[in-house]
Amino acid sequence: MFQTHTLKEKYKQFFILVVPVLITQLGLYAMNFFDTVMSGHAGAKQLAGVAIGTSLWVPVFTGLNGILMALTPIVSQLTGAKDTKNVPKAVMQAVYLSVVISMIVIVLGSFILDPILNAMSLEVEVERVARGYLIALSFGILPLFLYGALRSFIDALGQTRISMFVTLLALPVNAFFNYLFVFGKAGFPELGGIGAGVASSITYWITAIITIVIVMRLNEFRSYHLFKNFYKPSLSAWKEQLKIGIPIGLAIFFEVSIFAAVTLLMSDFNTVTIAAHQAALNFASFLYMLPLSISFALTIAVGFEVGASRYKDAAQYGYIGIFTALGFALILSGFLIAFDEQVARIYSNEPDVIQLTTSFLWYAVFFQLADAIGAPIQGALRGYKDVNVTFILSFISYWVLGLPVGYYLANFTSFEAYGYWIGLISGLSAGAIMLFIRLKSIQSNSYSTLKNK
Repeated sequence: MFQTHTLKEKYKQFFILVVPVLITQLGLYAMNFFDTVMSGHAGAKQLAGVAIGTSLWVPVFTGLNGILMALTPIVSQLTGAKDTKNVPKAVMQAVYLSVVISMIVIVLGSFILDPILNAMSLEVEVERVARGYLIALSFGILPLFLYGALRSFIDALGQTRISMFVTLLALPVNAFFNYLFVFGKAGFPELGGIGAGVASSITYWITAIITIVIVMRLNEFRSYHLFKNFYKPSLSAWKEQLKIGIPIGLAIFFEVSIFAAVTLLMSDFNTVTIAAHQAALNFASFLYMLPLSISFALTIAVGFEVGASRYKDAAQYGYIGIFTALGFALILSGFLIAFDEQVARIYSNEPDVIQLTTSFLWYAVFFQLADAIGAPIQGALRGYKDVNVTFILSFISYWVLGLPVGYYLANFTSFEAYGYWIGLISGLSAGAIMLFIRLKSIQSNSYSTLKNK
């Protein structure tokens, strides 16, 4: 990162940040995409089992990984203020914290997985696949969270292309092991959807190892001496990160978990409906990678400018991100409308699943427009370290408004399963509006603080 003086320079630096982040996010998404598509071609029950498994795991992972994402604004503001001597300590404390989080998840998961699955109205085979998928995935939890901490450090320095490089290396590995374990090729056991969990765990270990080597040996990071100098675990440092990270994690959890909750509520419908919903939601998640990448890039850029007390520049980056995301959302929504059936056929060969997936995809169009505003604003607010109000607004918009509306429409009107999607759209839209109001308030307060100095 470096100081910019014109809008042209800001646009250039913004795209230098966001393009590698986008490629990285698409790569990470592609791993889930391979899990979903390959499981789908192994059968609707395999796809439904993976859908239930990911619906339980993804909110937990993204919420807890949000705690580690606090490292990004911390390091960004430190580098913006030219206080680089405290960066290594902050990073290593985040690494220690990632190990602790991993252990807690593994222990708790071993106690609560069976009760949760037994409480759901699932077919026997779907429940078996969901359980096996999550157990296989648990062996990769430690390296997954470790990578999350190190990636936050790498990205905070503006080296987003490094994260991109690691993901692109891991992607073919994930696809290869999916092929081996899902379909039982080259003498490996045919595990179906469970094999997708095995492939992901192997990929997480490889990714973490590559990332550790990079931060220890690459010139851009070698001066920080990570994993060479020992830093004693510090509860005060953990407290600082948790103070920022817990609200970030909760905000992400509230947003992601509502999608997971809807998928779990879909278990009251038949297997075809679950499979079609998961397929459509999976593709909507693919389109979401763009505003999400812009969000991550804004956290870095805004945090850097706020650390240097350049609040006008921070605000300009925020608007650049919002307008860029909105423009692309309009283009991608048009694509989705024009090629809905072709997209549905990616996920299944079964006519009933294809037809229902196509219907769900039309609702995903409205997701894109709300996300194009809401996601970049969340990233900008994290750059200001303004995280407490964000998670409260996320809870209100998704769980107080979105889910109740969806539940009512799905169970007490003729919308049925589509009602949940309408509820999701309502929550996303309300959240985008409230977040924009909050951003304007923070920007005004920042200007006032600067004038009073």
